[in-house]
Amino acid sequence: MDFSPIIIGTMRWGVWGANLSAKEVQRLIEESLTQGFYTFDHADIYGGYTTEALFGEAVSDMNLPRESYQLISKCGIEYMGGSKNYSIKSYNYSKDYILNCVDESLQNLKTDYLDVLLLHRPSPLMDPEEIAAAFGILRSNGKVRDFGVSNFSASQFNLIHQYFPFLVTNQVEISVNNTGAFYDGTLDQMMIKKLRPMAWSVLGDYFTVGSRQNERIREVIEPLCSKYGAEENQLLISFLLKHPSGIIPIVGTSKADNIAKFKKALDISLDRTDWFRILEASAGRKVP
Repeated sequence: MDFSPIIIGTMRWGVWGANLSAKEVQRLIEESLTQGFYTFDHADIYGGYTTEALFGEAVSDMNLPRESYQLISKCGIEYMGGSKNYSIKSYNYSKDYILNCVDESLQNLKTDYLDVLLLHRPSPLMDPEEIAAAFGILRSNGKVRDFGVSNFSASQFNLIHQYFPFLVTNQVEISVNNTGAFYDGTLDQMMIKKLRPMAWSVLGDYFTVGSRQNERIREVIEPLCSKYGAEENQLLISFLLKHPSGIIPIVGTSKADNIAKFKKALDISLDRTDWFRILEASAGRKVP
């Protein structure tokens, strides 16, 4: 599937963050599409099961052709709170649960299909045959066009892929603060299978935590801002874009002005030495 070069994350648009109105969400959608970012990332649990409906309300009044934007959603977490009455946070990948989750997401998003459905987090109790059966039904009835996983290890991805060989991505946490995917085989696997990974929390905690790690990174990043004529957040995204796996960043801004800024990250080409300077600052040591 041809995703937009940056995916727009919606997790903080609702009550878990900016608590935007439908009109404000429309503004973000319009700006995203203007900048060429037509893929929107959701999950059923966002906003305590309310953010998909907020998006659906907004987009339904915009008269946009459905093919002009893509919808990703995730399922599998039974989240305590919101409109659900679960007694404990847990994971559920039974066939009926997956099918019901998709129906609810379609209703909330006011659409006939999802472009991509992701399993939100791996469960110790997930049965790959049952998951494959659910995916097969959703694929055959046209409710979901493509499938993937989120936060899965390479072996967990392979487990599902063995029974359903049509997965298109693994959405994992990657940032200058969290570079584990560079080493644990997750990105290697995506390249072997010629698939592109998606990355969430792409700015890490760089702007929110006063850690020694961030002090080291800032000492490297600030001079590079002048060199590349870029802002810090743009360089942090370009750091991920440099990786040969073709990482697709998911940005979670709730401000339209930031969307245009993030687009500039696509034009930055970090040279190899600068990339390793950032990596070294993140790790606090030279590469082996």
